[in-house]
Amino acid sequence: MTMNTACCWKKGGVPALVGLLSLLPPGLASGLDLGAIKLPPGFEISLYAAPVPGARSMALGAEGTLFLGSRGAGKVYAVVDRNGDNQADEVLVLAAGLDSPNGVAFRGDSLYVAEIGRILRYDRIESRLHDPPAPVVITDKLPQERHHGWKFIGFGPDGLLYVPVGAPCNVCLNADRRFAAILRMEADGSNQEIFAHGVRNTVGLDWHPRTRELWFTDNGRDWLGPDRPPDELNRAPAKGMDFGFPYCHGASIADPDYGKRRPCGESVPPAKEMGPHVAALGMRFYTGTSFPAQYRNRIFIAEHGSWNRLTPVGYRITTVTLDGNTAVDYRVFAEGWLDGFTAWGRPVDVLVMPDGALLVSDDKADAIYRIAYRR
Repeated sequence: MTMNTACCWKKGGVPALVGLLSLLPPGLASGLDLGAIKLPPGFEISLYAAPVPGARSMALGAEGTLFLGSRGAGKVYAVVDRNGDNQADEVLVLAAGLDSPNGVAFRGDSLYVAEIGRILRYDRIESRLHDPPAPVVITDKLPQERHHGWKFIGFGPDGLLYVPVGAPCNVCLNADRRFAAILRMEADGSNQEIFAHGVRNTVGLDWHPRTRELWFTDNGRDWLGPDRPPDELNRAPAKGMDFGFPYCHGASIADPDYGKRRPCGESVPPAKEMGPHVAALGMRFYTGTSFPAQYRNRIFIAEHGSWNRLTPVGYRITTVTLDGNTAVDYRVFAEGWLDGFTAWGRPVDVLVMPDGALLVSDDKADAIYRIAYRR
């Protein structure tokens, strides 16, 4: 990989760098075995962009630019498909040296980027991809703890920015009620409030396209055994709901240390219990029209994969079908990144494109895939 640095500066304590990554031809992308990916009949997967080091959460700009955050890489990317051939022509590094800038969101003409302790805004970014502006710090008042400190962010139908803050531990109570919660705030960072409690660590959320209600994934605690607790898919139609952490895991598993303090019946149960330790991250409702009709408004979820289970699980894309507000079906949609005990890829986020294709980011293979349906 090569990088041609276009400019570099440091303003307001925010290091930034813009450069162009050399794209790998699809047939030369090292370590990618797309032929191993199993999909339902009629679907196909292709390489959209690589390398994109540490590719994590995704957001789409108003003019079609794909923005991505990262964690360890400390970079924010812009991915551009200029000729519309469904393969990236450029991968630009918009900023570097950031503190786990996992979360990205787009509103108006601005890109929002979530670090561990603050949120940045890059204005008029799509007109300045090769010369990004210095970012505006909309808030630097978020907790600084690094355990579960990386964030997924998104703007809701109410115009507010939703910012989850994970628990700073495997399982614990903290006097700061912003931990293990989903916050929300105005686009300028003002009027911060807690929207939901008892959420151990969500790195993916979206709003139902019809009801406009918030749905989100949540990663279950570790060290209760290989088969429990489940990861969760949750629904939060109103402010103030409590989803049980650290007292209760899944619908009915009392925590061995905290469970006696409050029964599971006092918290909101998951809309759907998912696989144990699958690390369910990014999720989106399918709002496109190119997939078969049965996929309309179905939830697609990126399962990053277990980190300490003796027999690995996850490393796949799953779907959840709803009947009204009831999750009635949870099944695998795409798998093959895990080969026995070895994984060559780890899906992080999914994003529905204007043409109805589904993009998948992968921070292990440093790649973005495109899943499309061929009639």
